[in-house]
Amino acid sequence: MAISNSSNPMSSLIEVHMPHFAIIGSGAMGSAVAKRLIDRGATVLTHLEGRSEQTIARAMAAGMVPVGRQELTKAELILSIVPPAQAIKVAEFVADISSRMPAPPPFIDLNAIAPKTMQALAARFDGSGVEVLDGAIIGGPPVPGKSGPTIYISGDRAERSRLLEDCGLRIRRLDGPLGAASALKMCYAGINKGFIGLGTAMLLAASRSGAAESLKAELSESLPDVDRKLSKSIPDMYPKAYRWVAEMQEIADFLGEDDPAATIFRGMADLFSRMASDVEGSRVLVGQLDEILGSRETRDAMVMP
Repeated sequence: MAISNSSNPMSSLIEVHMPHFAIIGSGAMGSAVAKRLIDRGATVLTHLEGRSEQTIARAMAAGMVPVGRQELTKAELILSIVPPAQAIKVAEFVADISSRMPAPPPFIDLNAIAPKTMQALAARFDGSGVEVLDGAIIGGPPVPGKSGPTIYISGDRAERSRLLEDCGLRIRRLDGPLGAASALKMCYAGINKGFIGLGTAMLLAASRSGAAESLKAELSESLPDVDRKLSKSIPDMYPKAYRWVAEMQEIADFLGEDDPAATIFRGMADLFSRMASDVEGSRVLVGQLDEILGSRETRDAMVMP
């Protein structure tokens, strides 16, 4: 904070430095994180060259400032919030624009990638002088009035992420080394999204076999919490299925070839790939799922007081 002294108290000027961040990735999560930071007074830079009209509109609506690639390095932190399959490419991009700087800003990867992918990503910065931090986002995009999601950061000995905390994000720093946050994300996503994939597969099987009505009735009666979870989470999954493909593959790699459960998540990747194709195409599978879940919502609405 810089305060200028003046003989006239009415002309005193107080200048408060507000941080500048750069976010690469203006999807639902990236733009919402940006808006949370901007609402707290920060400036968020982004690079929109070659991006779709929808992405550009989302970034502008959030208040992000589009700049040239080199101008991203004027930020105090650069964040990567992209689908897992793009994480390495983004790291290479940031390493390139940072390579000629004497003091480049730290880089935080916040993507759903396995620890060994995180290590490979960090290796792209060897010799660049960039401090690389490992991050993971757990929870949905930030919304007004709620404090989430939680962002876990590992390898942050200098507490660079405190800037994010000061601007309204919920940050939890882990004591573990680079890769610890990614490992946490793999385990959490394996449980949460794996459950959604399992429910999707079994509901579709019930639809094919004529057991849908009986299954939904039994779930409602004997597993009401599961019933409510699937009713909300499966429709929410439709527009995200394409992003979950690479995430399931990352979880399989995280588990390793010696763990038989890795096969489950390779199968989940195939399932979400199939769902993504259906969402963009015929929507036959979406229709089958909506028929089951929609019937259940109608029944629940009828019994509400």
